Amino acid sequence: MRHRPLRGSAGGNLPSDLSGFVGRGAELAELERLLACSRLVTVTGVGGVGKSRLVLAAARAAAGPGTAGPGAPPGLPHDGVRLAELDSVRDPALLEVTVAEALGLTDHTTRPPRTVLAEHLAGRTLLLVLDGFEQLVEETAELVRDLLRHSPGLRVLAAGRRPLSLAGEAVLPLAPLAPEEALELLTARAAAHGPGSAASPADRGELLELCARLDGIPLALELAAGRLGTLSPAQLLARLEDRFALLTGGVRGGLPRHRALRTAIGWSHELCTPAERLLWARLSVFAGRFDLDAVEYVCAGPDLPVADVLDLVGELLAQSLLVREDTPAGVRFRMLETVRAYGAGWLESTGDAVRLRRRHRDWYVGLATWCELDWFSPRQHEVAALVEVELANLRLALECCLDEPDEAHLGQYLAGTLWFYWAGCGRLTEGRHWLDRTLEAGGRAAGEYEGSRLKALWVLGYVAALQGDATASMSALYECRDAAARSGNAVAAAYAVHRLGCLALVSDDMARARELLGAGLERYRAAGELNSNVLMCQVELAMALAFLGDLPGALALCEEVREVCEERGERWTKAYALYVLAYAALEAGDAVEARRLLTECVEINHAFHDLVGLVLALELLALVTVAEGDPAEAAVLQGAAERMWGGVGLQLFGSGYFNAPRLMCRERAGELLGAQCYEAYAAEGQELSREALVGRARFGSDGRGGAEPVQRPVLRGGARRSRSARRPAAADQPWAP
Repeated sequence: MRHRPLRGSAGGNLPSDLSGFVGRGAELAELERLLACSRLVTVTGVGGVGKSRLVLAAARAAAGPGTAGPGAPPGLPHDGVRLAELDSVRDPALLEVTVAEALGLTDHTTRPPRTVLAEHLAGRTLLLVLDGFEQLVEETAELVRDLLRHSPGLRVLAAGRRPLSLAGEAVLPLAPLAPEEALELLTARAAAHGPGSAASPADRGELLELCARLDGIPLALELAAGRLGTLSPAQLLARLEDRFALLTGGVRGGLPRHRALRTAIGWSHELCTPAERLLWARLSVFAGRFDLDAVEYVCAGPDLPVADVLDLVGELLAQSLLVREDTPAGVRFRMLETVRAYGAGWLESTGDAVRLRRRHRDWYVGLATWCELDWFSPRQHEVAALVEVELANLRLALECCLDEPDEAHLGQYLAGTLWFYWAGCGRLTEGRHWLDRTLEAGGRAAGEYEGSRLKALWVLGYVAALQGDATASMSALYECRDAAARSGNAVAAAYAVHRLGCLALVSDDMARARELLGAGLERYRAAGELNSNVLMCQVELAMALAFLGDLPGALALCEEVREVCEERGERWTKAYALYVLAYAALEAGDAVEARRLLTECVEINHAFHDLVGLVLALELLALVTVAEGDPAEAAVLQGAAERMWGGVGLQLFGSGYFNAPRLMCRERAGELLGAQCYEAYAAEGQELSREALVGRARFGSDGRGGAEPVQRPVLRGGARRSRSARRPAAADQPWAP
C-alpha cells in the first residue's frame, strides 16, 4: 500500500473557499457537537440547500491550526482531514478506488481496495468527508460500516439527500437559511458580481420577499444574485411570481422545497437566451470538470457557432450556472449537480443526447491519444496532471464505449492508450478494472479492430505483472503474442515479447529475461518504434545484464537511454536508468555518484507516484547511506521503504536480485547499530510522511538543504560516526545474490 502525503497541512485535500461562507453559525456548532460524540455524522437535505458548503466549512474548522480534530480520541495522533468527492462516481466498483485516491493511497497489488483502505485507516485518527453519495447510497453505507468497524480512530462526515441508515449514525437535517441569513447571502453574492449587481438599502423589502419566495435555498439565491445586474429586485420578483403561479395554480405558499429549487432553476433557464439554454443542456454530458477546448468541440455546431461558445460560457458563469476552478492542468469549469441534472433533462427532450455523448466520448478518446504521444516529451509531468484532472470524463467515455456493444473496440483502445497513467502514475487497480471490462465486452473479434484488442491485452499483461499477478499477466501476453503473430502485427508482438521479458526479470529468471528483452528490443527497432516503453525495455535489459555480472553492457545501455531521455525531455523512464547507473556506481565504490543519481531518481518517482521505482531507489539509497558511514539514517530510509512494500506485495514479488540491497543494508546497519537500535530507527522511518521522506533522501536527516546531517549514536560501543567519516572501497561492495 502506497501512502501519498497530505497536501501541506492537516486540511489534506480540502479545496479553498473562494467565495466565503455566509451564516450557518448554529448549524456549524451543532455539527461540531455531533462529531464530538458520534463517529458518523450525515448532513441531509434537498439539493441546493448547502450541504457541501456546510460539511466543508466544518472540515476546515476541524483541520485548523492546533486542533486534533473534533472528538479525536486521546492518545492517538491526528492524521488530518480528507475529502472524497463522489458526485461524479457512477460505477460502484470505483467507489473504493475514489476514496483510496482521496486518502492518498495507491496499491500495486490485486488486493481488494476495501482491504487496502481498512489496513491504512486501522491505526490512524482521521476525519473522512464523503460528499455527494446519492447515486451509490447502499454501496457507500456498506463501505462506511466496514471502515468504521475496523478503524477505531476514523470519523466520517457525509453529505447527501438521505441518511446512510447505519447504527450509531447522527443525522443533521439541514433546513434552508433563515430570512436574515438568506438576505446576507443574496446581497453578498450580488455584490461579488460587480457594482451594478449590488443591492441598495431601499430594496431590502423586495429582497426579503425574494428570499422568502425562494424558501431560503442557497443555490436558488445564488442563481437570483446572478440576475441582479440585469433586472431590479422588483423585476426579478415579478418574473418569479409568474412562474410560481404557473406551478401552483395561483395558490401562494403551496410549493414544496424541492419544487421551489426546481422552480428557481427553471426560472433561471427561462431567463437565459436560447443559445445559453442550448449550451447548458449540452454541457450536461460532462462529468466533473471540463475545459473550454472540450466545450467547443463537444457542444458547438451549426446551431451553436464555436465563435460564440466563449461568450456563452462567460454568461453562464455570470449567472452562477457554471463554476470556474483553477487546477494543476489549468482553468476548468464545473456545473453543480442539480443544475447539470436539469440540463440533462432538457438534452434528453431534444433527442440529441446520444449524439452529444458520442462527441464527448470522441473528444476524450482523442485527448488520451494525444496524451500518450506527449508522454514521450518534456511535457510528461503536465500530461500526468491533465489526465488526473480529466479522469471523471475519461471514465464517462469508457462507460459510453461499454454501453454500445458495437463500439467496445473503442473502449479497448482507450483503456490501452492510458497505459502510461495506469502504470506510470500509480493507478494499477483502476487500470486493471477497465482493461478487464473492455476485453470481456469486446470478445475475441478479429479483423478491423484487432489492433485495439491486442493493445489492451499487452497493457493488461503489463499491469498484471506490476501487480504481481503472474498468471493473469502470462495469459494476456501469450494471447497477444500469438494473435499478433497470426495477424502479422509486428508492433503488438514486440510489446508482448517485451512484457514477457519484464515478467521473467521480476521472477528472477535473468537468462530468460535477457533473451526476451533483447528480442523485444530488436523487434521494436525493426518496427521503427521509439517511446517510453522501448526505452524501458532497454533499461530492463540493462538490469538483467547487471544482475548477471555484465556491468559494462548495462552501463552502455543505460547511458544511451539517459541521453535519449534528456534529448526528448522524458523523465519517467530516465529514473529507472538512473537506478541502474547508481547500482553500477556503488559497485565501483563511488558512493557520492550513486547518491547523486539516486536523489534525482527519488524525486522523479515521487513526482509520478511510481511506487515500484520509488521503493527500489530508496532501498539502494539506504545501502549507499550505510557505505557513507551513517547506518542510523540508512535504517530510517530502510524502515520507510519497508512500509511501502505492502503496496507491492512481496518484495518485488520475492525477487532475490531486487531484494539484495534491502537484505545487505539490514545486515550491515544491524551489525553497526545492534538489532534493537536498528529497529528503533527503522520504526522512525515508518512514521515519515512521503514529503518528509523525499526531503531526507535529498538533503539528509534534517530534510533541509545546506545543513549538516544530524549526528547520531550509531555504534554499539557508543562511538559516533558521521556520513562523511568513511568512504568505502570497491572491495567493500559485495552486491548481487
